[in-house]
Amino acid sequence: MFLSTLASKPTVMIRLIFSTIAGTFFLCATFIALLTVPFFQNQGIYLNSIRLTWFQDVAVPEQWGFMHNQVTPFTLQTPDGEILHAWHILPLGLYLLYETELLDEPSGIVPDVTKSLGFKILREDPEALLVLYFHGAAGTLGSGWRPPSYRAMSATSPNKIHTIAIDYRGFGASTGRPTEEGLLLDALTLAEFALKDANIPPSRIAIFGQSLGTAVGISLAHHMATRPTNPILFSGMVLVAPFADVELLIASYRVAGMIPLLDPLARFPRLMALLNSYILSRWPSKDKLAEYLRHIEAGKRGDEAKYHIEIIHAEDDYDIPWSHSDKVFWHAVNATSHVGTSFEDLETYKLDARRDMGAGGWVVECFTQRGLVREEIVKYGLHDRIMSYPVVSRAVSRALRVEVLSGTVIAHDPDCH
Repeated sequence: MFLSTLASKPTVMIRLIFSTIAGTFFLCATFIALLTVPFFQNQGIYLNSIRLTWFQDVAVPEQWGFMHNQVTPFTLQTPDGEILHAWHILPLGLYLLYETELLDEPSGIVPDVTKSLGFKILREDPEALLVLYFHGAAGTLGSGWRPPSYRAMSATSPNKIHTIAIDYRGFGASTGRPTEEGLLLDALTLAEFALKDANIPPSRIAIFGQSLGTAVGISLAHHMATRPTNPILFSGMVLVAPFADVELLIASYRVAGMIPLLDPLARFPRLMALLNSYILSRWPSKDKLAEYLRHIEAGKRGDEAKYHIEIIHAEDDYDIPWSHSDKVFWHAVNATSHVGTSFEDLETYKLDARRDMGAGGWVVECFTQRGLVREEIVKYGLHDRIMSYPVVSRAVSRALRVEVLSGTVIAHDPDCH
């Protein structure tokens, strides 16, 4: 009996191994098959059906710890007729200055945001600063770490930095369904509202994006800066947990941050190219950011416009590997010079040039006469929690030029390229 039990153990182990391999193969095959179906592909990229605030009313921001009427819920209409749900968040310092008047304001979604007190405070302050906030996939503007993140936006300047966040089409209470072109139009609608209705000049506006929102923010900045008439350059961009593009994101996707579903397929470039041909929303962030920077560096705007780009990622982010930020940074740096550099050479340069902050991670900066591209990798923060951290608050402050930049401006340091 004892010998029989011992003899059966290898058989059990072999069956277990084969079952695991078969299960993994089935999961991988199913994942690949679903990616070729537009509906499932869209859900895989945007996850907009997962609201995460099913039992909360996003017209009542106080549920997320805001002071009464500190947040003004309102709607925006896009040029193609979609209705976007939005929040205007007053910084706490300003709220306390106007608290008595704000408490007398009606609550809920306002029919005309331009008549709200919060909007008037924003529009009539010649020193007001504004963050256009683009959140990640899934949920609504009230989900997860997003409300704490809104508070972090104004942490360094609680009397000046306003935030406006939107739910893209198909998210939360907004109408429509998400597409790459549609989300850009949503972002343009918000930008035009800030520039024209709120009358805030672009020099006092920063773009903040996290995860999917980084792709939206980059697309917005690229569109505004490169349009043939009346090009616009915002004060700066803060990109938290960006991805290089959807193709690379899918190839690097890991279930629970551990199981690389497409790793076997990635070993066959032609098969990966075939799969990529089915992708509808590509979000080529690395390429659009590079084109945006080349446009500014070439002086095509005919002025001395400057850019400021902050890239932030956590090492323990298992949703989007921080290697994506390395790729985005490399494409950005290459775009600032005609010389160029390989990815490997830039990584070698970064080992010597980066500033080590111990348990806080590290940062590397590339200055040019036209601006700054900064990559900061922190050790902790996961994918979403990092949005509420001081590292993000400081980045927003720098993007809005609240602080004087440190470092020496150099004209294309050859070692950086």
